[in-house]
Amino acid sequence: MKSIAISGSLRENVGKRDAKELRYNGQVPAVLYGGATQTHFSVSAADLRAVVYTPVVHFIDLEIAGVKSQAIIKDIQFHPLTEKITHIDFLLLDEKKPITIEIPVKLTGTSPGVKVGGKLVQKLRKLRIKALPKDHLDAIEVSIESLEVGKSVKVSDIKLDNLVITNAKEDTIVSVTTSRALRQAEQEAAQGKK
Repeated sequence: MKSIAISGSLRENVGKRDAKELRYNGQVPAVLYGGATQTHFSVSAADLRAVVYTPVVHFIDLEIAGVKSQAIIKDIQFHPLTEKITHIDFLLLDEKKPITIEIPVKLTGTSPGVKVGGKLVQKLRKLRIKALPKDHLDAIEVSIESLEVGKSVKVSDIKLDNLVITNAKEDTIVSVTTSRALRQAEQEAAQGKK
C-alpha cells in the first residue's frame, strides 16, 4: 500500500483556544492513538489534502518532533459550513495487529451484458478489509468479464489471500440490469413475433 510522509509539531497546550489559534494559522489539531500514550500534535492543512481528498487509501509516515511512526487516518472532523478539516485522529500501526480499513473497488474488463444494452450498476465502491498492515492492498479488483444481464458479483464471490472482507456476504458489489432501451427492444421483438 502507498505511503505519504507528513510531519507534525507537538502541541504544548491542549484546549479550545489553542486549537482555534492553530486553525487560524493553517494548522489542524491532531491526535495519534494506539501507542503507550496519546500524542497531541498539529499538522499543516495543506499537507493533509493529498491523503484526505482522494479515493486512494494511504498509510501515513508521521514524523512528530523527530519520532517517526506509521499510521492511518481513523477519524476526521470537518467544519459544517466551510468543510475545512477541524480535527484529525491517527491510529498507530502495529505490524502484528490486524486493522480494518475501507479499500476502493476497481472494476476490470468489459461486461457482455453491457455490450448487449444492459446497465452496469456498482452498489459498493469500497469494501471493509481486515488484515495485517503488510497485507493490505491499494484496491480490490473485481472482474466483470462474465457479467450477463441480470447477473451480479456479491461480496461472497471475492476470494483474497490473507484478507478478510467484513461486509455482509450477500451484499452486491456490481450488477448488470436491464436498461430501458433493452427492455423496449425486447418488448418490440415480442410484439413482432405475434
